[in-house]
Amino acid sequence: MYKDIIIEKSQEIKDELIRIRRDIHAHPEPGRKEFRTSALVAEKLKELGLEVRTNVAETGVVATLRGKYPGKTILLRADMDSLPITEKNDVEYKSQNPGYMHACGHDAHTTWVIGAAMILSQFKDQMHGNVKFLFQPDEEIDGGADRMIKDGALENPHVDAAIGAHVWPTVESGKIGVKYGPMMAAPDHITIKIYGKAGHGAEPHNCIDPISVACQVYMSLQTLVSRRINPVEPAVVTIARITGGTTHNAIPEKVEMEGTVRTLTNELRERMPHLIENIIKGICEANNATYEFIYDPHYPAVINNSDMVALVEKAGKAILGEDGVVVTDKPTMGGEDFSYFQQKVPGAFFIVGTYNKEKGLTNSLHNPKFNIDEDIIPLAAAVLAQSALTYLNEGKCSNDTSRT
Repeated sequence: MYKDIIIEKSQEIKDELIRIRRDIHAHPEPGRKEFRTSALVAEKLKELGLEVRTNVAETGVVATLRGKYPGKTILLRADMDSLPITEKNDVEYKSQNPGYMHACGHDAHTTWVIGAAMILSQFKDQMHGNVKFLFQPDEEIDGGADRMIKDGALENPHVDAAIGAHVWPTVESGKIGVKYGPMMAAPDHITIKIYGKAGHGAEPHNCIDPISVACQVYMSLQTLVSRRINPVEPAVVTIARITGGTTHNAIPEKVEMEGTVRTLTNELRERMPHLIENIIKGICEANNATYEFIYDPHYPAVINNSDMVALVEKAGKAILGEDGVVVTDKPTMGGEDFSYFQQKVPGAFFIVGTYNKEKGLTNSLHNPKFNIDEDIIPLAAAVLAQSALTYLNEGKCSNDTSRT
């Protein structure tokens, strides 16, 4: 119903959106320090006449567009923080903040939600309900979404549903990807400290070697996924750091191991700490060593609501055509704190393809040469705008919070 106007408007603002994205890209800021970015966002939204709240969870911004008629409220979310990576792209808008770079596409995410606000502000007098535009800090490290929720971002007016999107360098530029059900894993953090008895390397019989114990723990953890978990249920246990000892001829007192655990279901996530600790405890007891095990839950898994995914799929096909939407059945074991919103309201997280071999845009996320095809920015803004209007004015999405 609105798609032709949305598509036309998205192309009218394309050049402006690219300028905004390049400005943000050139000035990347780490989590909880997105001062310049949030000020830019707030300024653009105030120019549109929206109700703008700043300093939400420190540097977050929430803007509300109230429709002429009563109805539900949908939230469109973007993240603003960058990564501690030195950029190696040779572009005029290269990072001017040494050691930081938008290597995960948050500059694009921020820009296309601004674009959606630009488009939807044209439909204020036709809207049944409200749209909230949320720009969060600190997705990469500490989970800014959770802090924004605790700071009231989902209230006044109360949010009924949420949509977010992420650039994706393995999907062709100009297409979006949707996934029903579990989409991204819970990226939990583990620390294992093994304590032995220090001594001379020439007298191991008088010591308790924590390095030997740590090696056994490491190897045994590799069997956890292959032998203790249903083989059709995805899971990852990775030990990425092991430290211990200070010299070649002394057995140390302690070894520390650090890693990540990835799961796609709440049930398996709850089981993992017990399964891992059983392995550590058994091996340490057998070797007269002691241990300390810390399981630090990070973001929950991204589990999409089916009605909301259907909404995005429909909107994507309206804007991009039938071939412009890819429905995938494979989740990723990466994590995303959009999941915090999904624990409160029905939500859909989708991906926006940016792979373009002709333009040389093939590098992965978190790569110092990662860059995007800027043609996707107005397209993503249009899909978000179409999704919001369809949700509010057609009322065909239920508020069922099931995540099947």
